[in-house]
Amino acid sequence: MAEKENQKTPDVQDWNEVERAVFERRSVRKYREKQVPENLIRKILEAGRFAPSAGNSQPWKLVVVRDKEMIDEMERDVVRLCKIFKFFLDWRRPGLMGKIAWFYAQMSIRLRPNDLHPIPFGAIGLIADGKLGLFHSPPTVILIMKDKRGVGNPDLDCGICGQNMVLTAYSLGLSTCWVGFTKLLGYLPKWKRRLGIQYPYELIEGISIGYPIGNPNGIIDRETHETDWYEHGKKKTVF
Repeated sequence: MAEKENQKTPDVQDWNEVERAVFERRSVRKYREKQVPENLIRKILEAGRFAPSAGNSQPWKLVVVRDKEMIDEMERDVVRLCKIFKFFLDWRRPGLMGKIAWFYAQMSIRLRPNDLHPIPFGAIGLIADGKLGLFHSPPTVILIMKDKRGVGNPDLDCGICGQNMVLTAYSLGLSTCWVGFTKLLGYLPKWKRRLGIQYPYELIEGISIGYPIGNPNGIIDRETHETDWYEHGKKKTVF
């Protein structure tokens, strides 16, 4: 039988600095034009370097982009790709083209179910139509490349590395936003060449970093999940 335990977020006065970063950090999509000092970016990269990874293999390569024109160019190219994907996959159109797109969408969803989950699938159309930004005009972007030779689960290790960096950025008074659509740049020979994307590396994620406009951080409601808890030979379910 499920047992409801205290679901309240701990009192602010009880938080240590790590808890504060975890609970209050938000994904931010409005940044000031002010560039982040280089020494702070180096601190963020160092936090990523100290992330745990299987066998301490550190299966990642980090690329820092602090050139506004280059960030804007990367965004334009991702928008173009989203327009192409929308053309071939948006089955909501009437007539024959809608039926053809439905066929392509069904095949693609089976091949890449995570990338074409309803959430990113919907985002493709929004980005293509200019209704959703990509990097959101930050002064700095950190790109995460995965080393395919990584031990165990390199995707997980890269995620831990990124989490270290976004929490550290928050602790330094900065804001961040994970940008999964960044990986589309890895499909383009131009960006493979310019960013040095070659085997064994694969571009998997981007993180926008900058000073936020206003004060967007703070607690928000999160869905609770059941957790099976084994102790003293018994099992209970907590929330």
